[in-house]
Amino acid sequence: MQKGEIAKGLYVNKTYRQSQEKCPSGQYIKRWIARLAVNNPENYLQNSPKWVKWVHNPTGLVHCITCMKLNGCWFIDNNRPECPQHPSCHCFLEIISYDEVLNKSKSISEYSKFDPYLFNTKNKYLHGKEKLFSEWGYTVNDAKWLQTEIEQQGLENYITGNYILGKLDHNGQRISIRVTIPRKGNDSTVSFVTGWIIYPNGQIKLTTPYGGK
Repeated sequence: MQKGEIAKGLYVNKTYRQSQEKCPSGQYIKRWIARLAVNNPENYLQNSPKWVKWVHNPTGLVHCITCMKLNGCWFIDNNRPECPQHPSCHCFLEIISYDEVLNKSKSISEYSKFDPYLFNTKNKYLHGKEKLFSEWGYTVNDAKWLQTEIEQQGLENYITGNYILGKLDHNGQRISIRVTIPRKGNDSTVSFVTGWIIYPNGQIKLTTPYGGK
């Protein structure tokens, strides 16, 4: 194994997005990294990414609502909110093992984000997103597949640190994750941004299945 191979493995999605090869599943990535850890533990320890847990220390009489929303959330250390967040901030960062990130992180979404929202099956929304997906060959019959695929790619990108920090407020830390799906009827693909919020213990929840190209 060449030095740095694990880093390439951890960021397999970036390679996939460029080469348009078949995207491995989240479980495949976990097994891949597990094999690297067993076969070359020294290299694994040296190259596995550093992850941290945000801890809000409940000392003092005044508590920041934003910091409380961050409490228990996991971030790759080079892509996290600033800590401390503000003067007299009681928060600190606690290092967590990457194995914990791989084994416990999960992505969730509500089916209603796809039907009726994305495909506008009740004609309640003016966003026009259903027209884009129609151009790519998708209908409401594909809603469940899209939900599963976006959850999977969302998790894959999150556990590899491949996300963009967005707005942070009393609702929590938003992140953007780019996903790629095939166009139906030909060999090309289309990518777009999805929106998420990070919750404690490695959980991310979908806020919008399409946030722009």
